[in-house]
Amino acid sequence: MRLDGIPLWDGTEFRGPVDLTWEPDRITEVSPAATARHGDLCVLPGLVDTHVHLVGHAGSGDPPDFATWPLTTTRDEQVLHGAAHAQQAMRHGVTTLRDLAGDEAQIALRRVFDAGVLPGPRIQVHGVVGMTAGHNDLFVPPAFPIRKPTADGPDECRKLVRTWARAGMDGIKLTTSGGVLSIGDKNVWRNYTRDEIRAVVDEAHALGMLVASHAHSEDGIRVAVEEGVDSIEHGTLMSRDLAETLAARGTPVAPTLLINEAIAQGRVPVTAEAMAKAAELVATRDMLLAQAAALGVRFVLGTDANGHHVRFGDQLAEVVHMTRILGLGAEAALRAATSDAADSIGMPVGRVRPGLGADLVVLRGRPWERIEDLATENIVAVVSRGRVVAGRLP
Repeated sequence: MRLDGIPLWDGTEFRGPVDLTWEPDRITEVSPAATARHGDLCVLPGLVDTHVHLVGHAGSGDPPDFATWPLTTTRDEQVLHGAAHAQQAMRHGVTTLRDLAGDEAQIALRRVFDAGVLPGPRIQVHGVVGMTAGHNDLFVPPAFPIRKPTADGPDECRKLVRTWARAGMDGIKLTTSGGVLSIGDKNVWRNYTRDEIRAVVDEAHALGMLVASHAHSEDGIRVAVEEGVDSIEHGTLMSRDLAETLAARGTPVAPTLLINEAIAQGRVPVTAEAMAKAAELVATRDMLLAQAAALGVRFVLGTDANGHHVRFGDQLAEVVHMTRILGLGAEAALRAATSDAADSIGMPVGRVRPGLGADLVVLRGRPWERIEDLATENIVAVVSRGRVVAGRLP
């Protein structure tokens, strides 16, 4: 397949009009166009969201209660909701997703999409290693007997990392602070001792898996950084010295902006407890994260989309919001959502270059000049794994 004479922003910079050729699933040629066409359109790489949760309610209308839906919905039905979320993201130009609380369900989706059984985006899956009474354990009410795996002590932590590796996970998500939506939790609560964190990181790295650390609090960010995690998720209360360290190391940070604002402002169905926790974080977040961006912290697109509080397809709005809250320029925000996000999770996408995966978005406008042009209503076509999955090519 090919596009001739279309303006290209290639994941790092504007290349002008190009002739672009691909075959499933590989870009084969990108060359300067002899004739410029499609002057009001452009082509970008497919976006990469490094922090999502595919299993959540995917139906229309107001979503059901976030806490009870997973407990009252069969696993088979949940997998179908996850498939719908993945395809919805793909049709909105997000062609690579990393699920950061996965299990066998998300692994099944990854395998089905990779095999072409169903059309779907590229997926990475991270299994959670969290402690008893930690952030990941507190999504389930205390009396409910069916709980997600936990690990306590360095040896149990190593065993759970190995268990997830055996299951086929791409990486590990580690919790080093409390969270917002977890029940009875506090943002500042310590999650894991340093010895436990060190064991998780060491074991995951020994097995070739990246470690993403959920961390809102300053202490949670600090211990994660000091023990060598590969990314920080949220990073909300990042102090200046931590920002300088993260910038020097090039550690990616997914700031998950829209979800915390929506919860803090009560614009989505949440408990009063979750609203209060989010409001406390957001009160100081903007200044701290803007300071971090100015110091050179490597922010990447990560939305925490789950279908209940952030929809799949809202990723484009998150990129626009990154320019407002973090102070990023339009091109920097686009890189954070394409090439840099892909590099941060080791995926051969995020750029329009020969030899890379053929994930493309044809769009009206010039988002590298005016970021507001990056909007779902401006999407003309989406190509995922070399095939048109939404709209029509010009």
